[in-house]
Amino acid sequence: MPAAGAISVGNGKEYPGNLTPFVTVTCVVAAMGGLIFGYDIGISGGVTSMDPFLIKFFPSVYRRKKGEESTNKYCQYDSPTLTIFTSSLYLAALLSSLVASTVTRKFGRKLSMLFGGVLFLVGALINGFAQNIWMLIVGRILLGLGIGFANQSVPLYLSEMAPYRYRGALNIGFQMSITFGILIANILNYFFAKLNGGWGWRLSLGGALVPALVITIGSLVLPDTPNSLIERGNREAAKAQLQRVRGVDDVEEEFNDLVAASEASMLVEHPWRNLLQRKYRPQLTMAIMIPFFQQFTGINVIMFYAPVLFNSIGFKDDASLMSAVITGIVNVLATSVSVYGVDKWGRRALFLEGGTQMLICQAVIAAAIGAKFGINGNPGELPKWYAAVVVVFICIYVAGFAWSWGPLGWLVPSEIFPMEIRSAAQSVTVSVNMLFTFLVAQIFLLMLCHMKFGLFIFFGFFVFVMTVFIYFMLPETKGIPIEEMGRVWKEHPYWSRFVEHEDYGNRGVELGNGTRTNKDV
Repeated sequence: MPAAGAISVGNGKEYPGNLTPFVTVTCVVAAMGGLIFGYDIGISGGVTSMDPFLIKFFPSVYRRKKGEESTNKYCQYDSPTLTIFTSSLYLAALLSSLVASTVTRKFGRKLSMLFGGVLFLVGALINGFAQNIWMLIVGRILLGLGIGFANQSVPLYLSEMAPYRYRGALNIGFQMSITFGILIANILNYFFAKLNGGWGWRLSLGGALVPALVITIGSLVLPDTPNSLIERGNREAAKAQLQRVRGVDDVEEEFNDLVAASEASMLVEHPWRNLLQRKYRPQLTMAIMIPFFQQFTGINVIMFYAPVLFNSIGFKDDASLMSAVITGIVNVLATSVSVYGVDKWGRRALFLEGGTQMLICQAVIAAAIGAKFGINGNPGELPKWYAAVVVVFICIYVAGFAWSWGPLGWLVPSEIFPMEIRSAAQSVTVSVNMLFTFLVAQIFLLMLCHMKFGLFIFFGFFVFVMTVFIYFMLPETKGIPIEEMGRVWKEHPYWSRFVEHEDYGNRGVELGNGTRTNKDV
């Protein structure tokens, strides 16, 4: 039985609709686009802890790891070439997300997903057969181009396809597939590292073919969103699609709102320039600050360097890979909490609780590593209880992220933009995300070497700042249709000064140039 839902949304109006099997399956398939991102995050740290991989591509890192050149655990992985291997993907994703904005707006969300899958597939092939470092980096760049397209289009697709009552849970399917990708990668790394012959790393890198095929095939069979069809002038098809995805015939009110928003968006010739208008200041601020803060939680340090990090704090190779598997399982389970609670408890509650939890864990982890490793990074023999304490608090930290900043960092930006700036604004979100993922990946190993356990205090400071930012600056968006989202800014004590009343009609739909394009309710 589909779950029926119709919520009253301001001015006594409601959009009828059901959570139909069709829209559920559609959103699940689309959310699989997150697999390519998650798989890469998990694989990167795993292969860089495999000795055969290091011997072939990064021999100086291997010698330091074995203590032939240094006993400082903090600095054993500090290598500019290794850093380029890891971070080049995110720079490529940043650049492709800017191109993806135009593709997504003019040709639909599906084509962007298709481009993402094909590029990722080619990159996986090159990496799996890599013979030298430059093949690895070219493959990583292609993987990044694919991720840029997928991360730009999939969250938009999910937000537009889902009934607004269930938009949070269905959109978080994207983050759930990222966490599954990380977990699968961690498990494969653990078993592939045990293969004789030293070629397990090729299977790990080449295994990215599977999630690439999932998103490529999925993009070919998925339907277009009603919003995208209207945006490209196919109104009859859009109305039929809206009736299909909502599971009811009475979609006039929602359809008219979508058309009104589309007509307003058609008046916008330069969506990138429009983003800078005063009335879009709240959305632009969130499009920049939320992905910026998401990366400065320090989560990617934990997830794509988890085996390296665990190895650096005294775990053996197998133990470090298994610890990464454990954090991957915690990540998946905690993301399930967000799927359940985001439309019940709201976005702000999860943001604030998760931030507090991560802050406490950052402080404990910094103290634990500082107490044993000190300044010189040579802890001697580490007791088992110590390793267990570090893993437990890292898992609690991962859980806090996985039900707050992880999924909400993608959900909230994708649901707050008016149609006329949606593609451009989502590109800003992805670009900022990838820019700071790149920067963090680029400098993390250097920071670990020089800041030592203070690195966790560094990220803990940002967790504190971002929690305060959410408390004062982010309004609650739970249960509000995308095309109604304008009113949350009008009612906010700070952002209301940027949003004039005439910018939005009573429906909350953006009205181009202050001119009403839809009737009041």
